[in-house]
Amino acid sequence: MQRRSMISLRQFCRCDSMHKIDPFDGVSSIPCQKSGSMWIPVKQKSSGGRRPKKKIYHRDYELDRVMDLQKKPSLILQLKSIIQSQKQQCLLLRDLEKEVGFVRKWNFMAVIEKYPSIFCVSGGSREPPFVTLTQKAERIASEEAEARRLMEPILVKNLRKLLMLSIDCRVPLEKIEFIGHELGLPQDFKTSLIPKYPDFFSVKVVNGKACLNLENWDSSLAVTASEERLAREGVYDSTGKRKKVRITKDGNYLGPSAFKMSFAAGFRPNNSYLEHLERWQKMEFPSPYLNARRFEVADPKARKRVVAVLHELLSLTMEKRMTSAQLDAFHSEYLLPSRLLLCLIKHHGIFYITNKGARSTVFLKEAYDGSILRDKCPLLLFNSRFVALSGRKEIDSCNGTPTSYVFS
Repeated sequence: MQRRSMISLRQFCRCDSMHKIDPFDGVSSIPCQKSGSMWIPVKQKSSGGRRPKKKIYHRDYELDRVMDLQKKPSLILQLKSIIQSQKQQCLLLRDLEKEVGFVRKWNFMAVIEKYPSIFCVSGGSREPPFVTLTQKAERIASEEAEARRLMEPILVKNLRKLLMLSIDCRVPLEKIEFIGHELGLPQDFKTSLIPKYPDFFSVKVVNGKACLNLENWDSSLAVTASEERLAREGVYDSTGKRKKVRITKDGNYLGPSAFKMSFAAGFRPNNSYLEHLERWQKMEFPSPYLNARRFEVADPKARKRVVAVLHELLSLTMEKRMTSAQLDAFHSEYLLPSRLLLCLIKHHGIFYITNKGARSTVFLKEAYDGSILRDKCPLLLFNSRFVALSGRKEIDSCNGTPTSYVFS
């Protein structure tokens, strides 16, 4: 007899206590400290009226901090886009509520008041007050066109890889729009980007839904972000042969089938856990670019392949993160597990789920150095430069040096 799990993304995000979490089935309990963790109820066999065991999920405060740090920059960039979308490049303050709603209007009003270096309010008794970008902000905003131009080949490549990962090499357009911001797509990508590449994409109606289809398969793109990283780190020698796997004590293995691990500070794995992890890291698995229908769901190698699919999906985004709802939307296209949340929790050395912000968010941990994204695309570099006008302290991901700005 089994007791059904009470876990859901919303319930998970509301949890605020602690217990224990293993990333692998059958791993023994690991004693951990109580600070900075959350209770996770999971499905367990039950007999004799005993309570099911609970698992602990350790917080990563640096990645939680990412969500806090992005709140004000997000409002600044949204307001910039709203102003630029107006015919006269200015927005009447009375129309702000129409654009963002009554509640959010006050957040934007606070941003306008707090950052006069970016937003300028004009008008008075004879004309209604309106907001525009300052001259300096306009000058930097004009650089966005160049950033978008540099982004185009990256977007085309990532869209092709996104379609190649799916079981039928097609994804409904509405789902691509759902993650369009995370991918860095322009709002009008259906008319400005897709028609420019008829050799790569086509739009067809399948089961009443408009879908983006892959026209040509390119084997050179069927290389995962993990494989590219392992090649840079020297897993393969000059002849293309695999080097001997190097085992470390933190769960990281320099092997062709290994994932980069980064455990939370409070997590203390014991030897039994590391032994299970070593076997899992060494286990080979099919490429995520092979069709998922070819594999049995219960096969351990197929389960590891699912981890690779999730890893690759997050790698295709600009900031290497998606909301849990966005990942959940692609169940049918990528044959993701029905218990997706537990899959992410089990592999907490690879992924991190934070409950900060309006929605729970899934991070690819290896993409971050503390709270700093390691590699930024041209559009993110532009965004950082624009937001720096507010006084935000920004660290250049290329050299790790901070600017002289301070974000109040």
